[in-house]
Amino acid sequence: MNIEKTLDRLHASVTSDPRLQIFTSATRLLLAFGFIPPSIPKILHKPFTMLPDSNPVGHYFAALYQTGFYYEFIGWSQIIAALLLLFPRTSHLGALMFLPIIVNIAVLTNAVGFEGTWLLTIFMALAALYLVCWDYDRWKSVLWRQRTSGPSLIKKEMIVLPILFGFGGAVAAALAFALNIANLRSGSWRPFVALAAAGGVFGLLTAIHHRLMRTPDPDIVRESN
Repeated sequence: MNIEKTLDRLHASVTSDPRLQIFTSATRLLLAFGFIPPSIPKILHKPFTMLPDSNPVGHYFAALYQTGFYYEFIGWSQIIAALLLLFPRTSHLGALMFLPIIVNIAVLTNAVGFEGTWLLTIFMALAALYLVCWDYDRWKSVLWRQRTSGPSLIKKEMIVLPILFGFGGAVAAALAFALNIANLRSGSWRPFVALAAAGGVFGLLTAIHHRLMRTPDPDIVRESN
């Protein structure tokens, strides 16, 4: 059985149902509107809750409020995810961005015992997962390989790349000595060996990764040029 074709048929049958299409549209809007209000206080750098510091939830948000621009970053992330969800053309990006944020919030609300909210955030996380699955056809290339051509190999790259990166590691150690980075002691040979070895291993892994890489069909590339 071809799993890809089975998933394609299942996805097509689900997404072609007009009732589910309306449900999906409503879900996108509900999640978007649910994220906008809590994002605004963070963007304006205002407290998110008035709970006392003695409360675990209030204590957490008080500490989060003190993080400065990170607090605002969370707000901007939430409102961007919400705005992306509002438009069908970008809704798949909004769902993918929304999912890790709401899963983190769901775990948090359960961990600190945010009464009532923990259940709501679980449902929101499930809704976000549903929206990501709804756009399976936009993400299927991540699961199923679409590129069939191999990479353009460099001659003896399994040897050349480890040597090249190993040399780079030794140079990095020399620069660290010269700039007195990490309090390295002059005259010690161990950092040179360690960084050269690490560079060699990194170069070998890079060569292996490159050999396993898949690239677009050369005919398609030539046609585009």
